[in-house]
Amino acid sequence: MSGPILEVCVDSVESALAAQAGGADRVELCSALLEGGLTPSRGMIEVCRRELDIKLHVIVRPRGSDFLYSKLEHETALRDVETVKEIGADGIVIGALTDQGRVDDVKTAELIDRARPLSVTFHRAFDMARDPIEALEDLVALGADRILTSGQEASALAGLDLLADLVKRAGDRIIIVGCGDIDERNIQKVIDRTGAKEIHVTGFKSISSGMIFRNDRVFMGGELRPPEYARSITDEERVRALVRRTNQAG
Repeated sequence: MSGPILEVCVDSVESALAAQAGGADRVELCSALLEGGLTPSRGMIEVCRRELDIKLHVIVRPRGSDFLYSKLEHETALRDVETVKEIGADGIVIGALTDQGRVDDVKTAELIDRARPLSVTFHRAFDMARDPIEALEDLVALGADRILTSGQEASALAGLDLLADLVKRAGDRIIIVGCGDIDERNIQKVIDRTGAKEIHVTGFKSISSGMIFRNDRVFMGGELRPPEYARSITDEERVRALVRRTNQAG
């Protein structure tokens, strides 16, 4: 029995291929996951598109921090959408808010229009909106295809009640994609309690750098940083376990 669609968030070609090998239905390609995910490079998108047989959705987010974008940042996002379309991705992942915490109807409408005929997901900017029900209705009216959300909490488990309510309210009008610290231990509970038809996970493992010579006096980036000689990649076996769990829940 087939369960909900499983989307795996990845930040490298290697991770995208591991997600595919593990049985994922779709990947969301990002860079800079410590910032919550930013627009990946053209080269990464091109290689992923060449190597993947499953659906490829690409985040278009010009910077980290909040989702209140300037005119130039919005122009950057629009141009990135064009690039992603040109390369042949299947979907775009976007999100923009006003300074009052509402969906930015103007910028969102322009991004959706520029993205078509690709599928459009409104990402976790939704979780920073002041009124989730209002935001849901705004995105339905704008014609977005799905919303990525943890139920406006730090994790899907904490946001279960709102997630379930959003799925119910959305009906067939828009897809609610559950996310937020979903793993092999809790994915069935999230699916059973919310009725979500699509689930977003990471499934990372940490691997050590292949560097033999290491200069531990220097680091790249800010003070809050990952270790210089280790990195996270998608674990094929964890994805396979998540797929099994979703199928059991289906």
